[in-house]
This record gives sequence, structure tokens and C-alpha cells, in this order.
Amino acid sequence: MKSFLLLVFSISIFTLFAQTETITFPSEDGIEITADLYKIDLAAPWIILHHQAGFSRGEYRSIAPKLNQMGFNCIAIDQRSGKEVNGVINKTYLVAEKQGKETKYVNAIPDLEATLNYVKSTLNASEIIIWGSSYSAALTFYMGSEYSNDIKAILAFSPGEYFVIEDESISSFAAKVKCPVFITSAKKEEEYWRPIYDAVPGEKYFYLPVEEGFHGSRALWSDKVGHELVWKEVEEFIEKVN
Repeated sequence: MKSFLLLVFSISIFTLFAQTETITFPSEDGIEITADLYKIDLAAPWIILHHQAGFSRGEYRSIAPKLNQMGFNCIAIDQRSGKEVNGVINKTYLVAEKQGKETKYVNAIPDLEATLNYVKSTLNASEIIIWGSSYSAALTFYMGSEYSNDIKAILAFSPGEYFVIEDESISSFAAKVKCPVFITSAKKEEEYWRPIYDAVPGEKYFYLPVEEGFHGSRALWSDKVGHELVWKEVEEFIEKVN
């Protein structure tokens, strides 16, 4: 009972002092990235949240506050490949379109790299977890292989071999990932990520929903059937690696 009350008290404190603000910073090629910061304590670890195809940082409006309650700062970014969700327009996409930049999935890599650098250098994060949804979940394996010293863990919601990067498959990048990995998806999507999962050489976990499930991070939205079970798995993974 005492430990439960302590947990409730800690969650209440984090929620009380959580701050949300929208910021901008330049991508690696000069495109202005728009992001939402969900801060509880700059000394706490950070989770970088990347959205799925056709979406925006709005994918994490209900997810980031729960991660705050678990003791994490969060930054949810607009990648240039995306548009809108939950009433939140993807401003990075609009800037890229205006400047004539390509907005295919792989074109978002500079945005992911700039965000990692921003969190590490400007926000002085001591620990960084990256989180991807759909196409950005695939990109987390590229990031994990290229920036292994900066990334503590990867959570990938519905990744797949959606594209190649410099003629390499996502599985080939997964084979070079050194940090712990968690993968989940809709039930029917397992075939898309299983080769990626099998390629990860180290600590790894996956979760398949009992029912049909949902594509990407929206599986955690409160209106989605089974979201409680997905949250349970996410929390257990984060506890293991934190």
C-alpha cells in the first residue's frame, strides 16, 4: 500500500510540473523542424517520438503525457514526410514543400538526425530513447546503427522493409544495432517486421496483440481496443532498459 501511494504521489508530481511548448530548430539541410516538448525535468531521460506516414507530431498528444508520468521528457517532431493528425498540421512538411524539398520517407532522415543532435547537445540529454511509428519505426534502425553511442533503446511500432537506404535493407541496419529493441504492431503485420527483429543481434522483445490491433503508435490511443495491453508491454520494456 505504501509503495502504491508513493507511485501515485510521484505520478501526480510529474503531471503537475510537466510543461508543454512548441519549438523550432533547423534540420541538417536547413529545413525548419517543428516539435512539441513535453518536459518534466531536464535531468530526466528523453524519448524522441517520430510519427507515421501522413501524420504529424499530433500522433503523440495523448501518449507523451503518459510517458511524462513514467518519468521521461519527450519531444515529438514533425518530419517532412507527413501531413496532419488529431487536428495538428505538420509544419515541417509545409516548409519542405514550400522550399521544393522532397518529402519521401527516406528524406526524413536529416530531421531525425537533427533532432537527436538537438536533444543531445542543446537539451543536454544524458539518456535518449528513440521511438518510431510505421515508416519512422523503420528509420529508427538506421539511427540505431549509425548513432549507437547516443541511443539507449528503440521502440518500433509497425516497422517494415518499406524502403532501402543507400542500397541497404532495414534488416541490414538492424543487424548493427547494439541497444535493446522493442517491436509491436497489428497482428497481421508480423511478417513485415519479423526479418528485422530476427536480425537484431542483442536484447530484443516483441508484442503481438491478442485481437487484430492497430498500425503504428496509435495502438496506444485510449479509443483503440487493446491499448491497455500495449501500454503494459511498453512500460515493462522501458523498466527493463531504464
